[in-house]
Amino acid sequence: IAAFFLASAAPALAALKPGDKAPDFTLPATLGGKEFTFHMAQALKKGPVVVYFYPAAFTKGCSIEARDFAQAMPQYQARGASVIGISNDSIATLNKFSVSECQGKFPVGADNDRKVMKSYDASLGFLTNMASRTSYVVSQDGRIAFVHSDMDPEGHVGKTLKAVSDLKR
Repeated sequence: IAAFFLASAAPALAALKPGDKAPDFTLPATLGGKEFTFHMAQALKKGPVVVYFYPAAFTKGCSIEARDFAQAMPQYQARGASVIGISNDSIATLNKFSVSECQGKFPVGADNDRKVMKSYDASLGFLTNMASRTSYVVSQDGRIAFVHSDMDPEGHVGKTLKAVSDLKR
C-alpha cells in the first residue's frame, strides 16, 4: 500500500509538450513583498517566460530552487527572459517568500484556485492542492519551448537557462 501512495504522489509526465500553446493566465503575485497582478500575455511581449511550479514556499527543496533562480536572474535577463514561480501558497506567505528566498529578484504567483497549475498539468499526483516541481520555458510566440518535471530542485535553473539560450539560435 505504501508503494501505491508513493507512486501516486509522483508527478505525472507533463501533458504540455514543446510546440503546444501555453495557457494564458493572470494571477495575484508579489515581487520583493510588493503585490501586483501578473499577466502572462504582457510578460510574453517582453520576451520568453520561465514558468516554474513548486509545491510549497519555505520547504527545503522550494527554498533551494527559489535561491537558485534568484542567483541566475542576471543570466535570464541577459537572454531577454523573465521568470515567475507559482504555488498554491497564500499571497501573505508569498510576500515573505519573495523577499527572503527569491531575494526580490523575480515574482511568485498565488494560484489559490489551482487553475493555472491544472492548465499546465502541474498538480502533484492526487495531492492536487500542491504543484509538482515542473518548469516550462514559454517562447515569445506563446508556445511551450521546453518542459522539465523533477521533484529534485537541482537542474531546473540550468536546464531552463539552456532552453532560453537555445531560443536565440
